Amino acid sequence: MLTTEQNMRITHVGPCTPMGELMRRYWHPIAPAAELDERPTKAVRLLGEDLMLYKDNSGTYGLIDRYCPHRRVDMSYGIPEQHGLRCMYHGWMFDETGACTEQPFEETVHPDGRFKEKTGIAGYPVQALGGLLFAYMGPAPAPLLPEWDLFVRKDAVRTIGVAELPANWLQCMENSADPVHTEWLHGAYMNYVVAQAGGWSHAPSYARRHQRIGFDRFPHGLIKRRLLEGQSEDDAEWRIGHPLVFPNVLRVGGTGMYEFQYRVPVDDVTTLHIWYTCHVPRVGERQAPQDSVPYHRVPIRDEAGFLIGDFIDAQDVLAWVGAGPIVDRSREALGESDRGVILYRQMLEEGMAAVEAGREPMNVFREPGSNQNIPLPQEENKFNTGRTYSDVVFNATHVRYSPILNDLKRLFGVPTGA
Repeated sequence: MLTTEQNMRITHVGPCTPMGELMRRYWHPIAPAAELDERPTKAVRLLGEDLMLYKDNSGTYGLIDRYCPHRRVDMSYGIPEQHGLRCMYHGWMFDETGACTEQPFEETVHPDGRFKEKTGIAGYPVQALGGLLFAYMGPAPAPLLPEWDLFVRKDAVRTIGVAELPANWLQCMENSADPVHTEWLHGAYMNYVVAQAGGWSHAPSYARRHQRIGFDRFPHGLIKRRLLEGQSEDDAEWRIGHPLVFPNVLRVGGTGMYEFQYRVPVDDVTTLHIWYTCHVPRVGERQAPQDSVPYHRVPIRDEAGFLIGDFIDAQDVLAWVGAGPIVDRSREALGESDRGVILYRQMLEEGMAAVEAGREPMNVFREPGSNQNIPLPQEENKFNTGRTYSDVVFNATHVRYSPILNDLKRLFGVPTGA
């Protein structure tokens, strides 16, 4: 267990908090790029700060303070122009750095005045990669944006799932260091949900029991491995496992699907969860590069207000959100299945200590080229069942909500009614 003070240290992400300062050393995804093609302004909250994400008419992205410094109106209703975002109230204009570049009436009255130089606001760098927009909120200069392998893979069709969860980022992320939950949450509980619904043919089965679990550090984080009943230590899934990419990314996949799951701290009690999924069909069934990566909202509650539990990702969300806004870790009772959780917490402490000592933590890239096409280890039988890609992905994951679901089914030779 942790003390109350230790729990606050690893969960709170606001400015000047130890975890907030660690998280500000990284680029975080904040929205699908396609969302700003639909509407060029979006109010966002990241690491406890209220911000305005926008795309101006030149195609430049900006992330600035949400409120105009003049009369504090909401800039989410601002007007994108060729080089910046104009406040709709009195016409003040701001560029992507947060600098005020125009104050129409002030400049009319005082043509030589320098008032606008004193009225800048916060501005943070934004970069697009693989259909996602990433922001950096730490000290300058910004590190290089890491191009993890799935973002630059050329043989994949991509989809993005998004959900905002009323739960602290850490209880979402600690799930990634917990192999044993799969046989119960996605096995026993899935079977229970299926039985309650009268049964359905596409339910995955994770019910094979864990014989051993293993964890190894590697240069980019933590490898999680499991040995299930019926497997030997020669099986690739045991030897390779799948990685937790420090500090807040899970990499999973296999059988044609490869995925990043980002747990982005919105504030202390809210997490932006992003599923970035690469669908890789058989050779000979490739499709042309996507002009835009489609996104979908992933629901977490049903019409009656209950947390959804009939697909894999929702079951994880059920566990995280059901635990409350911030888990009281002073009351937990950790056992053998939690060795990965303990190791992950140690890595977070090491990262915070590095920042406090003026050093750079893991996965901060500065050398030119060091951030390009970074390979990650990957197990290939994610579902451990012998079931097909279509059985599980198209019906029992967040992908079932994708706007291109039927296109994906056709790409994999699955009837669109299946």
